[in-house]
Amino acid sequence: MLLTQPDLQLDPLWALTAECAADLRLNRLNLVIGVYRDEHGVCPVPQAVQEAELRLASIAATKEYTSPSGNIEFNAGITDLVLGDSDLTQRARSLQAVGGTGALRLLAELLAITGPERTVHLGVPAYVNHVPVLQAAGLRIQEYAIENEGYLNVDAVVEAVRGARAGDVLLLQGACHNPTGLTMPVAVWEQLGHEMNRAGVIPLIDHAYFGLGDGLEEDLAGMRRMLEIVPEGLVAVSASKVWGLYSERTGCAVAVMSNPERGTYVHGVLEVIARAAYSQAPSHGARVVAEVLGDDGLRAQWRAELDQMRERITGLREGLVRGLTAASDAPEWPALADQRGMFLRLPLSPEQMARLRIDHAVYGVPSGRINLAGVPTAAVDRLANAILEVHDRVRDAG
Repeated sequence: MLLTQPDLQLDPLWALTAECAADLRLNRLNLVIGVYRDEHGVCPVPQAVQEAELRLASIAATKEYTSPSGNIEFNAGITDLVLGDSDLTQRARSLQAVGGTGALRLLAELLAITGPERTVHLGVPAYVNHVPVLQAAGLRIQEYAIENEGYLNVDAVVEAVRGARAGDVLLLQGACHNPTGLTMPVAVWEQLGHEMNRAGVIPLIDHAYFGLGDGLEEDLAGMRRMLEIVPEGLVAVSASKVWGLYSERTGCAVAVMSNPERGTYVHGVLEVIARAAYSQAPSHGARVVAEVLGDDGLRAQWRAELDQMRERITGLREGLVRGLTAASDAPEWPALADQRGMFLRLPLSPEQMARLRIDHAVYGVPSGRINLAGVPTAAVDRLANAILEVHDRVRDAG
């Protein structure tokens, strides 16, 4: 044989999604894949994005190659948006990537090239693709528990930094943690910034859900404070969630460096990595985001739509927690109220999540993660009752 056949592990999330699609029960809930859905179960295109696309279509711009750095206006707009502060933006160099995951992979490759002995310290449970991306880049991974009885384990994060070597990396999610829904207060970001500064540890921040937690500026404030403290940091930005551009694969890799010479070098390395991997990122999504961010009217419209998405998700969480706590005094439920963003991590075992799927047509991830944005408001009470049924059945049996 020309090709060997090593063990193959298919993505379990897409397998569950296919199983849900084949389920003939009309009340089934697909809460697996992390996309924002409206009350009708549709993943909508924001009106600001639609207007930007119409404008760009009327211009009929060329489809000529851009460059390994991608769309310069997009890179500048994303950098200004996520960093805010003029000093940070002046220290930053950015490169368009193939989605937020592509940005993460570029930055992981950068870290591996510039520090082959590095270890990335990763809080678990983590986003399902973090470990594969880091391993594919050749980086070592040291895991620690980021969660303690449903709450952020601040002490564990601090100890991870203190136990790291100079040049190591701490991977953090910027807001609305996937899969736990945890969000770090600004004071914790600041504390970690000082700890990382002393230890010589580099932050690698994955920002995919900004604006869906406590608000756009609120969700970015902690990361900005950390980057003001540390000499250098890396940020992977996704445009999928907050602009609804999932299939356009639009992201940005941002490097905040200590001086211009370092910035020029790092940007060059990123271009070399991108050129070898995919030559350059696709144009459409980046042009759309650049159009939205560059026009005051479209930007204001997008911000209003983002706020509506956040408010809907917050209302769903509050309704679900209210239903759970009203019917049960189990100690696990109050922690759910502190979670943020699209995801909520239920305190259920894989076996209980299977019972949700089999008995109640509620499809979530075995880890307990569900996508709140996939829940119609009218189904919140049914979801709460289903969760209580599988939870109490096991508790009563024990």
